[in-house]
Amino acid sequence: MKSFGIKLSLYVNYFVFAILLNSVGIVILKAINRYQVGEVEASILEAYKDLPIAIVSFLVASFLPRIGYKKAMLAALGLVSFACVFMIYGNSFFAAKVLFACVGAAFALIKVSVYASIGLVTENDNEHSSLMSSIEGVFMFGIALAYFLFPAFNTEDQPDAWLNVYWVLAGLAVLSFFLLLNAPFDEKDEIPGTDLVDDFKQMFALIAKLLVVVFVLAAFLFVMVEQGIMTWLPTFNKEVLALSENVSIMMASIFAISLGVGRIIAGYLAQRYSWFYVTAGCIVLAIVMVLFVLPKTVEMGVVSAGTNRLQDVPLLAYAFPLVGLFISPIYPLLNSAVLTALPKKLHSPMVGLIIIFSALGGTLGSRAMGYLFADIGPAQGFYYTLIPIGALLIALIVLKRLTANQE
Repeated sequence: MKSFGIKLSLYVNYFVFAILLNSVGIVILKAINRYQVGEVEASILEAYKDLPIAIVSFLVASFLPRIGYKKAMLAALGLVSFACVFMIYGNSFFAAKVLFACVGAAFALIKVSVYASIGLVTENDNEHSSLMSSIEGVFMFGIALAYFLFPAFNTEDQPDAWLNVYWVLAGLAVLSFFLLLNAPFDEKDEIPGTDLVDDFKQMFALIAKLLVVVFVLAAFLFVMVEQGIMTWLPTFNKEVLALSENVSIMMASIFAISLGVGRIIAGYLAQRYSWFYVTAGCIVLAIVMVLFVLPKTVEMGVVSAGTNRLQDVPLLAYAFPLVGLFISPIYPLLNSAVLTALPKKLHSPMVGLIIIFSALGGTLGSRAMGYLFADIGPAQGFYYTLIPIGALLIALIVLKRLTANQE
C-alpha cells in the first residue's frame, strides 16, 4: 500500500481535478464576455460545481469503503472525460453548467478516496500532516497551470478556440484513468458500520461532536475566503487593474502558485512545529495583507491600465495574490488535526463532512463575492474577506483546545 505507484496516482488524480475545478473563475469571465451573462448569473457556476460535491459526498462518503476507493476514482475520471467532450460540442452557458456539475460530482468521489487513503499510507500525525499538505500543494500547482493552459488556447479572432483546451483535459483524465487502473491498491477493510444504515448513523454521530462542529465551521470559513478570491481574481484583474483578458487570467495564477508553495512549506513546518502556531501566524499575516497591500493594489489600477503583456504588469500587481502563501497552510493542517484525532474507521465519513461544508463555503463565498462585485464594485469587494478571516481565527483557538482534550 505504501508503494510509489499508489502515491503517484493520488497526486495525479488531484492534479487533474485541480485544473478542472478551479477553471470556474476563467469560465465565469468567458461566460460574461462570450455568452453575455451578468456577474450574478455567471457566479451560479460555482454552485453547479460545489452543490454536487456536497450532495454526492453526503450520499457516498460514509459507505465508500464498501464500494472501493479505486473503483470510485476510476468512475470519477470516466465522468469528467465525458463532461469535457460535452463542453466542446455544447459551447454554451448550459454546457458549462453540465460540465461543472459532472466535475463536482466526480471530485466528491476523488477527494473522499484520496483523503481516506492518506490515513492508510501514513503511520503518525506528522507524516499525515506532511502528506496532506504536499498533496494539497500539488493541487494548487494544478490550479496554477490552468491559468496558463486556458490562455494558450484563447485567440481573440477565434472566439471558440478556447474550447480546444478541453481536449487536453479529457486526455489528461484518460491518462490518469489508466495510471490508476495499473497502480497497486491494496485497500484495507476500514468499514465504519455494520450496514449502510449504520454508515449514515456514523456520519450523523460525528456531527454531534463539538470538535467536529467547530472544525466544519472553520473549514466552511476558510473555503469561503479562498474560493471567493480565486474565482473572482481574474475579473478583479480585468476590471480594476484594466489588464487584458489573457493577462488577467495569467496573473490570477500568482494566487494559485502561492497557495501551492504555501502548502509545500506547511508540509515541512508541520513536521517540526504545532499546527496551531503555524495556522494562527498565517491568519494574522493574511489580515495584514488585506489591510495594507490590497489598497495599494487598487490604487495601482490607473498605472496598469491598458497593459496587454505579462512582462509590462507593474510589480505591485503581484503583491496581493501572495496572500495565498499565508492562507494556504490553514486548510490541510486543520483537516489533518481533526482526522488524526479520530479513529481511522471514521476517516471516510469525516472526509464526507469536510467536503460537504467546504463545498457550501465555496459556493457562498463565490456568490457573495459576485453580489459584492455587482453592488459595490470589484475594487471594494475583497475587503469583506476580513469578516470570515477574523471568525476563522476565533474558531482556530477553540479547535486547538478541543483537539487537545480529544487527545
